[in-house]
Amino acid sequence: MIRNPLATWSTLAVLALVVACSTVPGTGRSQLNFMSSNQEMSLGAEAYGEMLAEERLITTGPDAAMIQRIGERIAASAIELYGSTSDAAKFTWEFTLIDNDEMVNAWALPGGKTAVYTGLLPVTQDEDSLAMVMGHEIGHAIARHGAERMSHGMALSVGMMGAQVSMSDMEPEKRNTIMAGLGLGSTVGVMLPFSRHHESEADEIGLMMAANAGYNPESAIGLWERMGAMSAGAPPEFLSTHPASETRIERLSALMPEANKLYRRALRR
Repeated sequence: MIRNPLATWSTLAVLALVVACSTVPGTGRSQLNFMSSNQEMSLGAEAYGEMLAEERLITTGPDAAMIQRIGERIAASAIELYGSTSDAAKFTWEFTLIDNDEMVNAWALPGGKTAVYTGLLPVTQDEDSLAMVMGHEIGHAIARHGAERMSHGMALSVGMMGAQVSMSDMEPEKRNTIMAGLGLGSTVGVMLPFSRHHESEADEIGLMMAANAGYNPESAIGLWERMGAMSAGAPPEFLSTHPASETRIERLSALMPEANKLYRRALRR
């Protein structure tokens, strides 16, 4: 008979943390990840087909060729930087241009399935800047951020269940108030900062991959200045899933000496 359910939940959580730790390529950060890379890539391939099913795709012309060229160079750069046994070397890379001028966006799924909307091109303006965006999105896939977010959501759910069990003898109204406070605190104090950290990490990984692929890393500064001008009136950073443009520019500027070394080396090749 289980006499201490909270202790049981805690034990299971600790065991899960021990067996589910991995390392992010490029930054060396330890991450919690319950999902295997093969599982994640399988989900990415399935989602890719679903997401493109109702989109208009551009498969010919200079813009489609540019997307393909950037993607192939960044993919080769990722394998060079992270090794022939890395997840990047196992990806089944695909690069797609979606015909939607209203959508200023790009994304990459696990397995290297990457798409860019035509609405992004007037903002990026040139190939170097577009490479910074694609590098950023691919950086999320390289770092396995999607699986990590799912894993943290699972861990947070276990923690909330444990908290609820520990308060089982408490008056329902008081317990509900505390649980609501815990939920809000975990969102603002844990999940949102965690999401912003993912964005910053993808910025770093993407910058290095793009620079190593021969794209000028300095273009990232102008890109985020333009993106910042477009996001006037955005919520405060602490309530956002993304860092403020000023924060991104500051961090990217600090990384620029290392990125420029990779860029100069790429130009010599």
